[in-house]
Amino acid sequence: MNEGLVFDIHRGTTHDGPGMRTTVFLKGCPLHCTWCQNPESIYPGRELMWDAKKCIGCMECIKACPVKALTANDSGIKTDKSACRKCFACAAGCPSKAMQIVGNPWEVSTLVKEACKDRMFFEDFSGGVTVSGGEPLLQSEFLPEFLRTLKKEGINTALDTSGFGRQEVLHEVYPFVDTFLYDIKFINDGMHQAHTGVSNKIILENLKSIADRIRRQKDSRLWIRTPLIPGATAAEENIEEIGQYIRKELIDVIERWELCAFNYVCKDKYIKMGQYWKYAECTLLDCSTVEDLASIAEKYAEGLVVVSGLTAQKK
Repeated sequence: MNEGLVFDIHRGTTHDGPGMRTTVFLKGCPLHCTWCQNPESIYPGRELMWDAKKCIGCMECIKACPVKALTANDSGIKTDKSACRKCFACAAGCPSKAMQIVGNPWEVSTLVKEACKDRMFFEDFSGGVTVSGGEPLLQSEFLPEFLRTLKKEGINTALDTSGFGRQEVLHEVYPFVDTFLYDIKFINDGMHQAHTGVSNKIILENLKSIADRIRRQKDSRLWIRTPLIPGATAAEENIEEIGQYIRKELIDVIERWELCAFNYVCKDKYIKMGQYWKYAECTLLDCSTVEDLASIAEKYAEGLVVVSGLTAQKK
């Protein structure tokens, strides 16, 4: 039985590929981006999340834990992750669902059936299903079968990837992907390692491989995505370097270069996961900064640059 571990499903999205889409988020990621918007996606197994807003203070979760890994203090319920056996008895015993399990196993056929509930919207709004994460390539057995089955159902597909994975997995899924949403965060490898924990060499090698295949077969679309993160990727030098790379290596195959402006919507997720987030006090990028970065990008990919996300108004 081929099962995938899914931590979320979003319906009616308009920013994860062409048209209106349903986005399936697979769990597990080899990167540890300092700005990660989905901290619950990184660990490749099931884990716990506690929501203070739902908690009624009954302490049933603490009573249910067989190894006493949970405690309560003025800031809420705390989990000793070194003691936790991930039996999830606490979540089962929580009457208000404040203690939640992140990550649920899905069989391919069941998940395809779930995604296809939105088929009418895909047809009306030229959309489909996007697989995101985490890093989908990490689930190397489940992902190809899931995408293959979606294509058999006539569903348009997109793969949102960091590109950090085995090249053979990318080539296995290639025939079943209509649009690749491919991240380029940095060209400078040292900066990439400092902010994500991994080198970008595999990422750029895989990107060249995908671009070459698109040149030959002309059967998939390629969108490049760059997050604009304060103090990291949102720097003129970085956008210049990415722009130069795109102009040299990709300009004949990419359909768009999306600059994704930083947001802090994920702040509550870090609180629920009991994790520190470096960007918790950061504000939105101001509009003029984003416009300046977009102007630099336009020099290298004229007519292909799109800005997404919220920005602060000009002062």
